[in-house]
Amino acid sequence: MNYQTELRHLYSFLVLSEELHFRKAAEKLFLSQPGLSKQIQLLENQLGVTLLDRNQRNVSLTPCGHYLKQQVEILSGFLTKTSAKLKNIAEGVEGELQIGFVGSAMQTVIPQLIKTCNTKLPNIHFEFNEMANHSQIEALQKHQLDLAFVRLDKTPEGIHLDQIAEEHFSLVIPKDHPIHQKTFKSVDQFSEDSFILFSSDYSSTYYTKIMSIFSDAGFYPKVSHKSIHANTIFRLVENGLGVAIVPHSLTLDIGQSIGIKVIQLKSIPQKAILSIAWNTERKNPILENVLSCF
Repeated sequence: MNYQTELRHLYSFLVLSEELHFRKAAEKLFLSQPGLSKQIQLLENQLGVTLLDRNQRNVSLTPCGHYLKQQVEILSGFLTKTSAKLKNIAEGVEGELQIGFVGSAMQTVIPQLIKTCNTKLPNIHFEFNEMANHSQIEALQKHQLDLAFVRLDKTPEGIHLDQIAEEHFSLVIPKDHPIHQKTFKSVDQFSEDSFILFSSDYSSTYYTKIMSIFSDAGFYPKVSHKSIHANTIFRLVENGLGVAIVPHSLTLDIGQSIGIKVIQLKSIPQKAILSIAWNTERKNPILENVLSCF
C-alpha cells in the first residue's frame, strides 16, 4: 500500500464525507469529478470495504464510511497540531534548551531568566545541569549544552562569551568568629585564618582573581580545604575549619540556622563576573530567542 497516496485519498474522502456531493467536493479539492471518483474507488479497494452508498441523486456514508470519517477527522486534527508544533520548533518558540550553570547563577540570574522566558516564550522548557566551568565548556563543544553560565574571562575558539552580571565578593566566616561587619576593616585581618576556597578546577580564572585579593591585602593565604561545591564550603566554615571568599549571591540562601556570618567586600576592586557562553555552531533555533531575554 502506498501510504503517501493513501493520505491524499483519505483527505479527499473526508471532504466528500462532509459535502456528500461529488461535484461540490471535487470543486473544493480542485479535482475533476471523475478524478475524485477514481480516488474513492481506489481507497475502497485498498481498504476492502464500501465507504459510500451512491445513486444518481444521493451520496451517503455506509457504517464503515461513518467510522472512517471519525478516524480521519482525528488524524487530520493530529496532523494540523503536529504541523503547528513543527513550525513553532523551527521558529524557536517551542522546545527544550539544555543549560549548564555554576551554583551562584541559580540565586538570581537564572530565576529572572525563567520568569522573562515564561512570559515571552511560554512553550520553551529548560533542563538545568549544575557543572564546573570547564565541564560546561567541554559540553558546549560536544553540543551537549545549548547555553552555559560560567565564571570565565576567555573561552576556546567557537565558544562565544558575554558578560551578564557583576557582583561583590563576600567573606563567609564562622558565627563565633571575633570579627564581624562592624569591626571589619580589611581582608588582612584574616591573615592568620585558614581559608576554604573553590578549587582551581572550578575555574582557573576565578581562582587567580581570589588569590589577587590576598595579594592586595599583603599576605598569602593558608588554604586548608578546596571544593567546587558552595554547600561543602559553607559546611566546612560552619564547623570552624576555616573562612571563605565567595560571590555574594551564593550567600543569599544561607538561612538563619546555619552557623556562619557574611561580610560583604564592597571596598575591594575585584568583582565576581558571571557570563553566558554558547557554541556558535549550535543549531538549536530556541537559543537565539532565549538570548533575547537577557
